[in-house]
Amino acid sequence: MPSFDPFSPRNWLLAHGKSILLGPQAVIMGILNVTPDSFSDGDLYNTVDAAVLQAMKMRSAGAAIIDIGGESTRPGSEPVSAEIEQERVVPIIEALSEVPDIILSVDTYRSSTASLAISAGAHIVNDVCGCQKDPDIAKVVAKTGAGLCAMHNGRDRMRSDDVIEDQKDFLGTSLDTIKQAGIHDAQVVLDPGFGFGKTHDENIELLHRFDELNGLGYPLLVGTSRKRFIGYYTDREVENRDIGTAATSVVARMKGGAVFRVHDVSINRDALAIADAARTGRGTN
Repeated sequence: MPSFDPFSPRNWLLAHGKSILLGPQAVIMGILNVTPDSFSDGDLYNTVDAAVLQAMKMRSAGAAIIDIGGESTRPGSEPVSAEIEQERVVPIIEALSEVPDIILSVDTYRSSTASLAISAGAHIVNDVCGCQKDPDIAKVVAKTGAGLCAMHNGRDRMRSDDVIEDQKDFLGTSLDTIKQAGIHDAQVVLDPGFGFGKTHDENIELLHRFDELNGLGYPLLVGTSRKRFIGYYTDREVENRDIGTAATSVVARMKGGAVFRVHDVSINRDALAIADAARTGRGTN
């Protein structure tokens, strides 16, 4: 099997006949939490009008994808019912689906929410449980042709002492489910799950060894935005962690990261533009 080059062009196949080019340039996914209790932006965008306005701001700032989530995944958060999650995300996806050439992602681990979201116009399913909490979500992705981001999650389970081996163990199980469902490799992106059941030191080691994850053979999504480990190393509160986030984005990009899920699109766009120019030795203008 040939080695995986994270910077070679690769089309990420998505629902509704869409695709997005990964590899040569970093791709930004803007975070749109439509929840009252998310750790950074809870209760800011939980109406359709506010959410659409924020999505358009992120798109104008350089986000290629808008990731819409209706349940907080911060540590200690209370889960909500599928019905509540769907009431939050589906109307916003329907409203944004009217915008030409916008790519929408739904942040959910539930197959029922994924199905409704794709019907409403979503192109990508972003599952923080890696298709392991509700394996039927993989069947939804296979049936609809949606893009899939399967995330590593270290919460509530026994883990390997080695951060990369644990990635291989968990994501290997996810990939077994994905392949059994009949999902094409070109639909799949993997996420190492920064902050999910990992200590500050484990997060930094994962960033340090990020290039080893290219051995998994799939494009990688980076979700470090405003996470607690950034606050630990910078001594910054959550609202002041965007510079630290941009630093992690640059490190991960130089080591092969493809998609960057962030709150502040502008600062990460600029940082990643410099990273790509330095990586190739030439600009894009």
